[in-house]
Amino acid sequence: MDHVPRESVDSTEAVDGAHLAQLAAGEEMSVQHFTIEPGASVPEHSHRHEQAGYIADGTLTFLLADGEEVVCAAGDSYVLDDEEVHGAENRGDVPVTGIDVFSPPRTDPDWKD
Repeated sequence: MDHVPRESVDSTEAVDGAHLAQLAAGEEMSVQHFTIEPGASVPEHSHRHEQAGYIADGTLTFLLADGEEVVCAAGDSYVLDDEEVHGAENRGDVPVTGIDVFSPPRTDPDWKD
C-alpha cells in the first residue's frame, strides 16, 4: 500500500490561482488535489487521461469545447473523457477544492515543472 498524506506533498501553482498537488499513483490511476482561487481560470486544454473528479468545497464552472458550461458544486462529481477539451473557472467568492483521479496515471504532468 502506498500512503501519501496531503500535508507531505507540495502544491504547484500551475496557472495563476490554480494550485495542484500530485498525490498517490498506482499502475492504473493517479490522484491529484486541487485548489482554485476565486476569479481564477484554468485555460482550455486536453490530455490523454480520463479524468474523474469530486468537488469538496465551492463551485466550479467547466467550459467545454462546444460552448457548453457545466456547473459543479460541493458534493458533485464529474468525468471527462480522454482528449476532451475543457477549461474551468471559479466564478464564486470562495476557493474551490477537490480531487481528480486520472487513468492512465498522470504522474508527470507538464504543470509540475
